[in-house]
Formats: sequence, C-alpha cells, structure tokens
Amino acid sequence: MTGITNLGEKRLVLVSGRAHPQLAHDVAAELGIDVVPTTAYDFANGEIYVRFAESVRGAEAFVLQSHTAPINQWIMEQLLMVDALKRASVNSITAVLPFYGYARQDKKHRGREPISARLIADMFKTAGANRLMSVDLHAAQTQGFFNGPVDHLWAMPILTAHVRSRVDLDNVTVVSPDAGRIRVAEQWAAKLGGCPLAFVHKTRDITRPNQAKANRVVGDVEGRECVLVDDLIDTGGTIAEAVKVLLNDGASSVIVVATHGVLSDPAPTRLQECGAAEVVVTDTLPIPPEKRFPKLTVLSIAPLIARAIREVFDDGSVTSLFDGNS
Repeated sequence: MTGITNLGEKRLVLVSGRAHPQLAHDVAAELGIDVVPTTAYDFANGEIYVRFAESVRGAEAFVLQSHTAPINQWIMEQLLMVDALKRASVNSITAVLPFYGYARQDKKHRGREPISARLIADMFKTAGANRLMSVDLHAAQTQGFFNGPVDHLWAMPILTAHVRSRVDLDNVTVVSPDAGRIRVAEQWAAKLGGCPLAFVHKTRDITRPNQAKANRVVGDVEGRECVLVDDLIDTGGTIAEAVKVLLNDGASSVIVVATHGVLSDPAPTRLQECGAAEVVVTDTLPIPPEKRFPKLTVLSIAPLIARAIREVFDDGSVTSLFDGNS
C-alpha cells in the first residue's frame, strides 16, 4: 500500500529521491504507508531521469529529498520529480527539504553576489511546488523567499529531550556559537528550565568560506555543563574552536548539539578531538559510516516530519506541534 485514503477520498503519497532513502522509508513507516516506487537514474552525460511506477493522479504528493553532497545533483533531481508530479496531475505538491540547500546564502555580503536561497525557492515554485516544508532553516526569514505556504519545522523538541537526560539542569548553561544565534539559545534555555546563557564572540572573513575564529566567551561558564547549540555543523572548525574556548574558560563539560550534520571533511576528526563530551545531530542528512565517530549521537527526525506531513494532509495545524511557535 503506497497511500492513505481518508473519509473525503483524499490520498496522500510520499515520493523520494535517491539522496537519503533511509529517511524516506522511516517517514513512510511512521505514516503507515510505503514510498511510491520510482525509477531514477543518471544518463552517461550526467542528466537525470525520473518516473513514478504508479498513478498519482489527484493525490496530495509529498516529495522528500535531503540536499546532501553532491548537493546540486539532488536539488535538480527533486525539481524534476516535482515537475513529473505536476504533469501527472496530482492535486498538490509539497516539497519536503529536511535540509534546505544554499540556505546560508540568504543575503548579499558584497556587491555582485547572488541570493542563492531565494533562487532555490523560485525554482521549486516554477517547477510546480505548492508548498515547502523544511527543518531548522539557517534564517527563519528564508520562509519569505517562497511565494506560498512554508512549514518551518523545529528539531528542538527532539534535541532538548535528549539533552535533558544528559545534563544536570541545575548546573547547565546554554551557549550560542555566535551573537547572531542568541535568540535560538534563549529558546533552548527556556526548554531547559530557564538556565543561564552565554555566547562565543567570533570573527569571520567573508572572503574565506567555512572559516571563523572563536575569540572569547561572553558569560559565566566556569564549573558549568555547557550545551553549545547551532543549526548545522559543516567542516566543524567553528564549533571545535568554540568547545576549546569554553573548556579553557573553565566549563566542566561541553555537549555540542546541531540539527543538521553536514560533516564535511575534516569535521569528524575535529569534533572527535576537540574535547566535547558528546556531539548530537539529527538524520536530516545521511551520515555514512566513514563520517561517524564514537562521540556522535544521531537522533531520528522521521517522527517529526511524518507528524507535520499528516497535519498538512488533514488540514490541521503544524504550528501546534511546537507549542504555537514556528
């Protein structure tokens, strides 16, 4: 069975690209359905072919694809799947992007630069997507780039539930890796019982990607268990340096928490050796065995995505999943 039929005869179908099939199957299992059988392959020159093996006419279609490396290939594949669904006469198309590719390029730092995150939204709209769904966007205002509904899901409930079991709530401090993410750290602190906040002051050269220097800690962390929170970990340089700065300032331990584990080389080595007690991410992106290390914990995002998909399908409230905040 590859669909759900409700009393109003609506039918939900879940289709998936090749970037992260395990997540798609986990989401389908949460929904109690199967992923629509799909043929997808690459031609000799790199072009992509997709075709669905069963009729999806009139269905409410959800197209799941994580934008992992090689990111451009998987974005293009998802766009082609959206176009194929449109031409197959589905009733609506929701593009599910657990990790939104190019989300960090959401503004112009200097002249003659693109706003790539906006272009991604425009391409999905042009391809035929009626709605976008993503988890922990790099900047919440990215929702405004898409001319249609955007469901911005938070992994915070999953992550905070795990962290609460790992720390002494009477001796914990939430730390933001930079001043720009203080708002997220405040929400984390509230979830952990109103604990103190700190942030790491850092500088970044915008002409050198994936490089930032952690300078000092603003806030009291001496003798405290620190939870260092961010939306993603790419090469791990900034996070590893922040961990070292916190430990040098007297933190008793540091747990690193992020939604998206991009983990580009040499992130696994940096994170294993930086002194963090644990590194916690979700599986919005596939994490192959060669990127895993003993201190890494990977939590499943499938239940959250499945609940959000069901709320959209049933015309319910996605915001209700997050205490009215989303």
